[in-house]
Amino acid sequence: MNYRHAFHAGNFADVFKHAILIGLLEALKAKPAAFCYVDTHAGRGRYDLRGDAAERTREWVDGVQRLLAVDGLPAPLAAYVDLVRAFDAPSADGALAHYPGSPMIARLLMREQDRAIVCELHEEEAAALRSALRGDARFAVHQRDGYAALKALLPPAQKRGLVLIDPPFEAQGGEFAQIQSALDDAFARWPNAIHAIWYPIKLRETIAPFHRWLAAREDVSDALVAELLLHPDNSTLRLNGCGMAIVNPPWQFDRQLGTWLPALQELLAQSRYGEQRVTVLKRS
Repeated sequence: MNYRHAFHAGNFADVFKHAILIGLLEALKAKPAAFCYVDTHAGRGRYDLRGDAAERTREWVDGVQRLLAVDGLPAPLAAYVDLVRAFDAPSADGALAHYPGSPMIARLLMREQDRAIVCELHEEEAAALRSALRGDARFAVHQRDGYAALKALLPPAQKRGLVLIDPPFEAQGGEFAQIQSALDDAFARWPNAIHAIWYPIKLRETIAPFHRWLAAREDVSDALVAELLLHPDNSTLRLNGCGMAIVNPPWQFDRQLGTWLPALQELLAQSRYGEQRVTVLKRS
């Protein structure tokens, strides 16, 4: 695996993904019973925005940095900004030095009774993740293939929880075949958990079969898809947008997404074109 998220940390896709992640975790926290957070492609946890990788691309400038200077954000986006600031307060010039990956966002939101299983295959990234989470007994860090972990490690002791599948998509469209195979195990072993699958959008034709597969499953009664597009979905040469498929979403989560996705589209716009959508695939 050659992918390094450090080149893309804090970009528009991270803002989209992490704002949704916060909403899902907050919904789980609405009940006192413990939950388990499972992250199949956890990364290193903490990203240096002033390091060489981030400085080469500076994608965070058109991502998280845009939101830091905005007042009056919709409540879910304001919660995201507050959490990012709590992780690493901006410097005097308003710029961030570090950005939290998904495990660190979960760490900031989890309660004492909650637990997390985070997986990272790459040795260097896994070592950095262990260092970032050292001393936190709520977390179990595994250097292993996250897809295989869904078969080996589920279900956890906690009955409620969230599985985040956020792969690097090095296999491009072929990644969906691996996701579907992993979800076969996850749905069978932990059917009542929330399952959230992030994916990049380049060509629509590579995504539509996955949506059809999800909508056709008899063991899925509730599923929705949220998408953010900054460019038309007709080119493989750039990341045109991204989406999140959510199985067993919290009650009325589609309406919650509708309160802030339009604002996020405007804030992160890169051209005249922009689109956001929330689609309910199935309803019980």
